[in-house]
Amino acid sequence: MIRPAAFDYNPETAVTNSMMQRPGIVGASAHNDLALAEFQHMVNALQTEGVRVCAVDDTPQPRKPDAIFPNNWVSFHPDGTVVLYPMHAENRRWERRQDVVESAADQAGFEIARVLDLSAHELEGRFLEGTGSLVLDHVNRVAYACLSPRTDRVVLEEWSREMGYTPVAFNAFDRAGQPVYHTNVLLCVGERLAVVGTESIDPPDRGVVLERLRASGREIVELGVDEIENFAGNMLELASWDEALGDYRVLVMSASARAALKSESFARLSACTDTVLAVPVPTIEKLSGGSVRCMLAEIFLPT
Repeated sequence: MIRPAAFDYNPETAVTNSMMQRPGIVGASAHNDLALAEFQHMVNALQTEGVRVCAVDDTPQPRKPDAIFPNNWVSFHPDGTVVLYPMHAENRRWERRQDVVESAADQAGFEIARVLDLSAHELEGRFLEGTGSLVLDHVNRVAYACLSPRTDRVVLEEWSREMGYTPVAFNAFDRAGQPVYHTNVLLCVGERLAVVGTESIDPPDRGVVLERLRASGREIVELGVDEIENFAGNMLELASWDEALGDYRVLVMSASARAALKSESFARLSACTDTVLAVPVPTIEKLSGGSVRCMLAEIFLPT
């Protein structure tokens, strides 16, 4: 996780993210203070659930309003691979920092075996924004990707070849008919469940996505557009450990997502994980159009 130094509304990302809301007259420093408080509350909540958090500070300059979302530019894999991703917005490319990679790896005890740097695709106008663009079924090695200005099929196929995954590309649209900017807005794949915003997926692609998800043997929880618009699809299941319980799973979502979920949907997903953790991040959601899953770059330690 990246502790923000200049969090704010980012006009460059607003072009492709319809979930962002323009701020009022409150100044940028106040926005960062609010985001910083929400960030720290989330760190504390995760640690209370036994989740190990590697927090790294953002640098004040250059200003990086979306630095709080490291999962878009870096991912850590069990074979020791670190992947660096091509970013759509120019001011987000400043977020790629070697010192962040090294600090997170050092804190987690992650040994870097190789670095797969895909950022050169930016020169050709092709992008793949990490586990925003990719939702991964690590067990069956399937990479789901909702195509958009931020998720290019060519880069997806290269990533899949390099990492040994099967790509499943599809189209999805918001209420206004605009492409859903990131796959993790409408899809979450956990150990025993998959949460998917079925209504948003283009009808010709819907059956393909659902068939692949069902083939994994997971419980499928389908969400509607209203739930997606309140970040109910933007959740992540994390691993934890307790002296009494041993290994267990924590499904993390925002408080707004929890409030938007229909009671039946919440009951079904709760039955498929060990603990549900709902954290309030209203400032981050409103100004950036991202939620708790976007704030988390998982580190998979080699086994």
